[in-house]
Amino acid sequence: LHAGKTMKEDLTVVAKCIKQLYPPEFDVFGTYAELYHHHFASQAKKAAESQLEDKDVYLLLSWVHNIYPKDMRKDRVLAEELEKVKLGSLLPSSLSKELEKKYLESEEATVKNSLSKCLEKEIQRWKEDKEPEKLNGHFQSELLAIFVIQSIYNAHKRAGDISAALGEELSRRLSAELAAFLRSYRDAFEDFKERSKKHRHYKPILIANINNCCNFR
Repeated sequence: LHAGKTMKEDLTVVAKCIKQLYPPEFDVFGTYAELYHHHFASQAKKAAESQLEDKDVYLLLSWVHNIYPKDMRKDRVLAEELEKVKLGSLLPSSLSKELEKKYLESEEATVKNSLSKCLEKEIQRWKEDKEPEKLNGHFQSELLAIFVIQSIYNAHKRAGDISAALGEELSRRLSAELAAFLRSYRDAFEDFKERSKKHRHYKPILIANINNCCNFR
């Protein structure tokens, strides 16, 4: 990030102050921009081909698809000059897609695991000798829905911050995970209904979970 800031500052100086000192055919700005770009592309490729942790994959993709191309164009003069140079992406398409695949699989697995653990905790709450909490006078089990929806929303937002296409693909994958989670939730609830009729708070738990279904719509 620091190197990227330096590049932006240097290219801004070149575009606004140095470029005018040379004949157009020297293409001073283009030369500077291409040298910087080739350096960053080399570093990005080297990083992408190493054994990156999940958080590093996210940071690299953010830099390649979002921070690097967009931040450089926040300055109008710089944006106009960069448009003429056509630097392209920092990573080859094949390597970028490989990283994106790794990121999507990691995010999908993380959300799936989180939803599974959340459901396990919910099932454990049913077994406790406690009456479900009330919200506006009605039994609710709203923490489950809040956690599930937030987990999916946050994952989708992170991916969307990298690129719209990545956000859409993760959204498609997480829709399938949500459907699978809801089936597991339904099966667990049906099992509780059949096996726990003597539970002290059987009816309140049933009501809470029925009310909870509305939160997933």
